[in-house]
Amino acid sequence: MITDTDQTILDNTRHWLEQAVIGLNLCPFAKAPYRKDLVRMVVSHACHIDAFLERLDLELQILLDMPAETVETTLLIESSLFGDFMTFNDMLDLADQALIDNHAEGIVQIASFHPHFCFADAADNDITNYTNRSPYPTLHLIRETSIDKAVAAIPNAADIFERNKTLLHTMGIEGWQALGITYPPSSDTHS
Repeated sequence: MITDTDQTILDNTRHWLEQAVIGLNLCPFAKAPYRKDLVRMVVSHACHIDAFLERLDLELQILLDMPAETVETTLLIESSLFGDFMTFNDMLDLADQALIDNHAEGIVQIASFHPHFCFADAADNDITNYTNRSPYPTLHLIRETSIDKAVAAIPNAADIFERNKTLLHTMGIEGWQALGITYPPSSDTHS
């Protein structure tokens, strides 16, 4: 059962996908599975990291058990646990271990997104951080076969990040804000 809160989280995430990820073509691989309704979006309400990792295990198994024609990719959205970016970033080593534990290494990759994402060599207010800023802490579980197909279909896939940086610098923060993406207040009460 989806609660009103879950619906708001899903709506905000869809808006981000439609306006930024797909709308700005930040990820040229995202449009096709989203339009075909092959993106599973799940809201987690974990009260501690162990509960979140159990949910990650479950979502990895669902993705491994489902054919790509049914679910190509999964967004695991954490509603409250990882308000602090560094706590989220530290958890990523455990998420990578979950790939190994679930025999998904080489089959699934994890991409991470966070409202306060910051590249190691960038200032917090650097617009390029927005390539990985989502409304909520999110793990994107991606089938490696999907990545391989997308890279083969898109010429110069290696240039995507540089193109995104140029686009975001041209837009500036005002242009990004005009997209209307909602970022909840930062809180990390459970870490």
